[in-house]
Amino acid sequence: MTMRDKLDLLSRRRAEAEQGGGEARVKAQHAKGKLSARERLDLLLDEGTFVELDRFVVHRSTDFGLDEQKIYGDGVVTGHGRVDGRLVYVFSQDFTVFGGSLSETFAEKICKVMDLAVRNGAPVVGLNDSGGARIQEGVVSLGGYAEIFLRNTLASGVVPQISAILGPCAGGAVYSPAITDFTYMVRGSSYMFVTGPNVVKTVTHEDVTMEALGGADTHAATSGVAHFACDSEPQCIQEIRDLFRFIPSNNLDTPPRGSATDPRDRRDEALLDIVPDNANKPYDMHEVIKRIVDDGEYYEVHRDYAQNIICGFAHIGGFSVGIVANQPAVLAGVLDINASTKAARFIRFCDAFNIPIVTFEDVPGFLPGVAQEHGGIIKHGAKLLYAYCEATVPKLTVITRKAYGGAYDVMSSKHIRGDFNVAWPTAEIAVMGPKGAVEILFKKEIAESEDPQKATDAKIEEYREKFAHPYIAAARGYLDDIIDPRDTRPMLIDALETLQNKRDRNPAKKHGNIPL
Repeated sequence: MTMRDKLDLLSRRRAEAEQGGGEARVKAQHAKGKLSARERLDLLLDEGTFVELDRFVVHRSTDFGLDEQKIYGDGVVTGHGRVDGRLVYVFSQDFTVFGGSLSETFAEKICKVMDLAVRNGAPVVGLNDSGGARIQEGVVSLGGYAEIFLRNTLASGVVPQISAILGPCAGGAVYSPAITDFTYMVRGSSYMFVTGPNVVKTVTHEDVTMEALGGADTHAATSGVAHFACDSEPQCIQEIRDLFRFIPSNNLDTPPRGSATDPRDRRDEALLDIVPDNANKPYDMHEVIKRIVDDGEYYEVHRDYAQNIICGFAHIGGFSVGIVANQPAVLAGVLDINASTKAARFIRFCDAFNIPIVTFEDVPGFLPGVAQEHGGIIKHGAKLLYAYCEATVPKLTVITRKAYGGAYDVMSSKHIRGDFNVAWPTAEIAVMGPKGAVEILFKKEIAESEDPQKATDAKIEEYREKFAHPYIAAARGYLDDIIDPRDTRPMLIDALETLQNKRDRNPAKKHGNIPL
């Protein structure tokens, strides 16, 4: 054969590889409202930047008739490309080839790009659409999953790992996305479960639909497995692209700077009126955040899960920051099991990737109750405490109103290495709220008074004057300043600039033992 003949053969084989499972199966994919593996990559990556690896790999199995069904790529498209000019390694599972089932070579292709990502300091994005392990390959397929899990674990905290669930994800396949940093799902087409509805019915006799058992909204709002639930695949993929505006490529890089033109000295008059005069009246902490961050743009993570705490990314003065904020509009901003776990994992991501943490605090304490105690609120609350204590990135805290009890300590207080801690004049820092404190401290005196209610009200007012303010904490140096709310943005920017070269480290050790 001449060179031209060989090039013609190469062209034909390239075209065959790009067809995946064939035109009919691609049409079936489209009929379900789903894109093909390559169409997804086209949306994710900058135009013309995708470089495919292992295009001509085929499976090695000869069992159950597979020897006659060898398809180039073997069900997963792998390689690298660019997102806004930044290198990203990718794999996109192809449901049109053996239902996207994982084989030995399928796993090897994914492992290769994960190894390259760690070696070259670039994020990994996995677009998952798979029926699970390839049954015909037995334990070899299971071994392939384990190889991927190992790499997920070793890459954790080294390069960002992002998973999009764009189809069924069941059995062992769910554990790779679970180890990654952020998981995106699509309503109506994404599912994650260890065992499907049929097995659940057989074992527990419970009737449940795929959507209710493991759909996007279930995992985004109830289980917390998914960080984002999107309405369509294009929206999902665009949101992944948006995430890269805030996170670095690896644990040695600095986060990307924002391009906003929002003035650094901007003061917002509306901040004076956001916190109600009545300490028991709720308000929306989102309004505080949006009035302080650049251009009011905020990328919220886990929005539908544990809504009594807010986590997300933003830019402040161009600096990429992770924001953790109590939400007084939901459960009064109290810390419970889910909120503690949600915030702890987000804080550890920020700390691993050099993203400063800004905390907006208005917390009445930890949620009491039998369900919380039996569910392990002590252990789960300790996760949040551990995460804040462990973090060595710049930590900035603004107390807007309540900071009661142990929750005051936990929420990035000065005592656990908070770098910049300030309070608004509305802050109330005490062991507990006025009513509860008075009922304990003056129980006998109130009971013996002629008018218990009047006596209680008087003692509550006395307690407020003595303790429910920020000045005792400031006098001790536990607060760096008490500030005009309108100055919050410029003061945070100044602190971020000051802390750019912060040096802090934890004692040398293999790793800590976080209370899991």
